[in-house]
Amino acid sequence: MKLVCTQSNLSSHLSLVSRAVSSRPSLPILANVLLNADEVTQRVSLSAFDLSLGIQTSFPAQVTTGGTLTIPAKLLGDIVSRLPEGELALDDGADNQNDGGILVTLKYASGKYQMRGLGAEEFPELPTIVDGDSAQLSAEAMIEGLRSALFAASGDETKQVLTGVHLSVQDDGLEFAATDGHRLAVVQTVAHPDDVSGALPKLDVTVPAKALQEVIKMLDRGSSSTVAVKFDPGQIVFEWAEQRLTSRLLEAQYPNYRQLIPRQFAHQVTLDRKALLSGLERISVIADQHNNIVKMSIMPDSQSISLSVDAQDVGSGQETIAAQITGEGMDVAFNVKYLIEGLKVINTTEIQIQLNTPTSPAILSPLGSLKMTYLVMPVQVRS
Repeated sequence: MKLVCTQSNLSSHLSLVSRAVSSRPSLPILANVLLNADEVTQRVSLSAFDLSLGIQTSFPAQVTTGGTLTIPAKLLGDIVSRLPEGELALDDGADNQNDGGILVTLKYASGKYQMRGLGAEEFPELPTIVDGDSAQLSAEAMIEGLRSALFAASGDETKQVLTGVHLSVQDDGLEFAATDGHRLAVVQTVAHPDDVSGALPKLDVTVPAKALQEVIKMLDRGSSSTVAVKFDPGQIVFEWAEQRLTSRLLEAQYPNYRQLIPRQFAHQVTLDRKALLSGLERISVIADQHNNIVKMSIMPDSQSISLSVDAQDVGSGQETIAAQITGEGMDVAFNVKYLIEGLKVINTTEIQIQLNTPTSPAILSPLGSLKMTYLVMPVQVRS
């Protein structure tokens, strides 16, 4: 293998695939990145796979001699990221191959490095889907839906299916849902004819949040308007431009989250999103020192809400925010972090909070184009 490429291309694409390299690989070869140089297409592809998440990407290069090999991902990435911009030359030195090892030479304008690589024979192939369903989805809709739902997925691996985001097809587009058992985010993105090509298949899968976080990062870097999604009972594959991400699916039954959302409300509060977020961020300084609980008092007489924290031996705080209120007054308490995280993914000017009792689910909804329902369970506090 002999090729010349730019430092920026190799570094940025190594950074991308390295997210699928396991920090504690079950097989030594999984600590490596698979590098394939194609003499015909004049492109280099990089692949990494931890047996659950797989990422593949490619970029243009001057390939004199094609070939395939694997190189330790961290070592290669650390070296390339520290090199100056400019051209790099990679040569696997066919005459240096012995004992199954490959001595790879990396040269740049004023220096060179050598790394011990391995052949590609033992590197597992990224999963492919032959007989599964497929669809062309809007990249913009994918980014919007995932950004607005991912934050609510559980980070506790013991909760298994709750560590993922549930993707499903509804009558008018895609639905994204995530919950950790304390809050729930449901986002609908409308599938306009210009955004999505072909009929949408019956999509009803739960994808690990880790994989979908990488989908967002990869889509943000590209210019593709559509994403090809293929899936079967065990795997899902996202493909666009010259990039591909594969992930196992979470197989357990996802909770019937729609039945958790109340249909009628006794209290409704409309207020400025930034004003509420700023007030919560300020008062959280004290709440974080105690139990993360903030009390929200709904005051229809003054058309305002009050946020308050009283942390024994630490201090207290209070914020008053103007609001449009229907219904009677009520006190309710929340985990302040849940409110802040939800408000940060909403980008509308105003939001609406709907409630029934201090112990039943509260619903936060953006007033604008984003169709999102954010359910938060109140916290019961002793008087």
